[in-house]
Amino acid sequence: MSKIVGRTLDFLELFAEQKRPLSLSDISRLLNIPVSSCHDVLQALTERGYIYEVSPRGGYYPTLRLHGIAQTIAENDPVPLRAEPLLRDLRDHLDETVLLAQISGLEATYLLAFEPSHPLRFRQQVGNRISSLHATSAGKALLGSLDEAAMDSVLKSIQLPALTQHTTTSKAALRRQIELGRARGWYLNEGESQDGVTTISAVFAWHVSSYIVTVAGPSGRLGPKLEEAARSLVLLCAQLSMRPAPRAEK
Repeated sequence: MSKIVGRTLDFLELFAEQKRPLSLSDISRLLNIPVSSCHDVLQALTERGYIYEVSPRGGYYPTLRLHGIAQTIAENDPVPLRAEPLLRDLRDHLDETVLLAQISGLEATYLLAFEPSHPLRFRQQVGNRISSLHATSAGKALLGSLDEAAMDSVLKSIQLPALTQHTTTSKAALRRQIELGRARGWYLNEGESQDGVTTISAVFAWHVSSYIVTVAGPSGRLGPKLEEAARSLVLLCAQLSMRPAPRAEK
């Protein structure tokens, strides 16, 4: 790394660490850099609007310019492009359908869909929305991503029609499933939305948006590798959100 770039980053990180205005001599002392070198970096950052002088002899502090740029970058992060190779790898590893959906309010729209090699497979069209909040793992994951007040409000008004003989139609049972999903980091649908289909979903957040990753397949094929699939799914979502994976719970 070039020295000037390194020193510029050192400046910004120093303000984050100190959380207070700093004088030129403060910066020089804390970074162990000659005052003349500090002055050059400080002058450049001030001229570009990244740092301002709080008051005469009051020290310097970063402006909101850097925050605004970082926010714009984060808001336009191409999450699907970043997620695509990881989702493909998960599909290849499990040889089952893998889906990515973005949450918007109480709906989620599928952005990516990767199908397995098997002729018998779970299909979902990009652009479709999740079909149910109570009978799909993606719907349960969406509910699990809400805060308690919002989830309570939804559960009071939601209808739980039976889509199959395995569909959860009790609000108390649905709440227990969501709480379990939160604890272990993934949500399960075993034949609740379609007979003979199992799906698991997990949520990851990036900046101001939340996304759902789903693995889906015939119950007879996905069931025996459910634990492996769930473990891989949770690790993938942790990687996409750039956070540690939660400890696995049985």
